[in-house]
Amino acid sequence: MIKKWISIVLAAAIFAAADFSCFGALAVPDVSAQSAILLCAENGEVLFEKDAYEQLPMASTTKIMTSLLLCESGRLSETVEVSALAATEGTAMGLRAGDQIEMRSLLYGMLLSSGNDAANAAAIALSGSIAAFAEQMNQRAAEIGMQNTHFTNPSGLPDDNHYSTAYDMAILAREALSNPVFAEVCAAKEAEVYFGNPPTAHTLTNHNRLLSTYAGVTGIKTGFTKAAGRCLVSSCERDQLTMIAVTLNAPDDWNDHANLFDYGFSRCKALVEPIQTPSAQIPVVGGSVSAVAARGEAKIRTVLTDGKKGGAITVRLYHDPFLYAPVAAGQVVGNAKIYVNGFLLDEIPLTAQADCPVVEDTESVSFVRQMWERIKQFISS
Repeated sequence: MIKKWISIVLAAAIFAAADFSCFGALAVPDVSAQSAILLCAENGEVLFEKDAYEQLPMASTTKIMTSLLLCESGRLSETVEVSALAATEGTAMGLRAGDQIEMRSLLYGMLLSSGNDAANAAAIALSGSIAAFAEQMNQRAAEIGMQNTHFTNPSGLPDDNHYSTAYDMAILAREALSNPVFAEVCAAKEAEVYFGNPPTAHTLTNHNRLLSTYAGVTGIKTGFTKAAGRCLVSSCERDQLTMIAVTLNAPDDWNDHANLFDYGFSRCKALVEPIQTPSAQIPVVGGSVSAVAARGEAKIRTVLTDGKKGGAITVRLYHDPFLYAPVAAGQVVGNAKIYVNGFLLDEIPLTAQADCPVVEDTESVSFVRQMWERIKQFISS
């Protein structure tokens, strides 16, 4: 369907004071990491950062991108044969050349066992080669907005041209968590998968000990090489809020993340409030009126930080250039996307606000309909 959008800034900057004496924010944590960040997933607000834009190796946290691309491929139920090229150094889930394995099991092998063999097998199955898959990784990184990241392999093995930043890894984690399959797998403490020739059962255990030691942790990925040091990307949910923490080269990463989450949740609270989008006037062909108003209404969750809510809220309305009568009040005629600080917060339907019955002028209506169908066919071809 051909659509247009209208971008409307509802509030350039909203800063409304609120009486939240219960906040009692903790002191800013002292972390061991060379680079670190704490991000509120709901609105993208950076709550803490330490050299978060410094380019550094990120070890096996690389597999977040590899896993996301596998989840987005639509091929999770496909069974593949492991190539000899999948064998590599470092951590492994135990694959051998000739093994049969379902792609979904490769996902568990990457996110739980941190299998370099699983990452290579997935890359080769999806793109034909490690190099071709690295190009796909970099393309997806650009789409997400990872401006200081470059991938050369799917596993995170050391390479001078393989690097990222704490901030880039945080926004990658936010994007990955929006995929329900990825979110489910990275939160699993263990899983039984089948592979081999013929396939047999194997139990994989998640390397992320925060899943068992810190309440509310939902993932995401550990990493380590001598060059990168200890790397960790984690997420935590509490009171309807999700925090994402990233540390690169952190000798005491488990405590770093626990302290960052304590700090973040002491500063932020969730607030559910109604929102009504601006009204779009959509022309109607063959109707009793020339246009109908369309608007969206919903309750959205925003974030109070230190007792204040703030950020640029933008609403974009998407709908066809015109509608055909009849149009009924309450009919869904488009959708609205709500952004806070440039991050997508919610998507809600646009509904017609009034009835628009047909006015019988079938000849003109038929002509317009035919012309519009021809335009759509021309553009789609």
